[in-house]
Amino acid sequence: MKSAALSLLTLTLLLNGCSTENGPKTGGGASSGGVVKLTGAGATFPMPIYSRWFQEYGKTNPNVQVDYQSVGSGSGVKAMIDGTVDFGASDGAMTKEEMDKVTRGVQVLPLTAGCIVLCYNVPELKDLKLSREAYSGIFLGKITKWNDVAIVKCNPGVSLPEKPINVVVRADSSGTSQVFTKHLSAINEEFKKSPGESKMPNWSVGTKSKGNEGVTASIKTTPYSIGYIEYGYALGAKLVMASLENKDGAYVSANSETTQAALASVEVPDDLIAWISDPAGKNSYPIVTYTWLLCYKKYDDKKKLEALKGLINNCVTEGQKISDQMGYIPLPAKVVEKIKTAMNNITS
Repeated sequence: MKSAALSLLTLTLLLNGCSTENGPKTGGGASSGGVVKLTGAGATFPMPIYSRWFQEYGKTNPNVQVDYQSVGSGSGVKAMIDGTVDFGASDGAMTKEEMDKVTRGVQVLPLTAGCIVLCYNVPELKDLKLSREAYSGIFLGKITKWNDVAIVKCNPGVSLPEKPINVVVRADSSGTSQVFTKHLSAINEEFKKSPGESKMPNWSVGTKSKGNEGVTASIKTTPYSIGYIEYGYALGAKLVMASLENKDGAYVSANSETTQAALASVEVPDDLIAWISDPAGKNSYPIVTYTWLLCYKKYDDKKKLEALKGLINNCVTEGQKISDQMGYIPLPAKVVEKIKTAMNNITS
């Protein structure tokens, strides 16, 4: 990703007011003097690109300070319900039941999109294909060794080690987990029954790590491991990614072309919540998702409202130009227009 790459260290340090702490601070904080402070918390999935966007926006708008804490989608939704932030972020958007708990109303905006990749740390393997049977079986705890017949079948001629598979999963309430388990539930009936789709699934296998940052670090330091993380983290940490079998039976790697093909397979409705659990198309990468910014529909502080709308507008216009290099999927033009229309629902 050249100079745009974010190392694991930069993801855990303060970046122009963006921090990764154990939980969101209480209180959104009011604007004071000439400086407007916006606090947000939630998904770790978009943290790399949010950090970059907020940093760049702060350079051209020094009167706006953005403090975003990547604490997980579940915590982001809770912070919105509790009213302790100015905006939240979630890979799982928000359910109607969750929105009904917010008296100021909620407007969800899909600011970016990305994909979830399966990264592995097997010194002997530089190129690995995983069938739907193989990778769903690994996360069900049914495939436990790297030379299992299901993995051998999709890697003919490759010498696979007779080593136990160390599975790494998320420990926290996570939109990344929700998206991944939604996909696994779509392709495997047994997985659909248990553990099923969940932000915090009851995994039958795996070492648990917190956040995309934690899973990334665990994979990097644990030999013969495999785990699911957001593509941008994999690029930043220079982890090896498996090619996955898609709905059409083709093995595809995550890249700009395959992820955009998957995103194009679904129409975003007026409520801006669209799921792409198992995209069709020979060139489609199988695990892609939008990730949402969560805004209130009513803001008492007009300066905050103006600052937030300016930030969002910059993210969906200028910000999209760096999406690809950061490991994210540029938003389709139709989605950008729907976001701009939906911003009219956010008032003072």
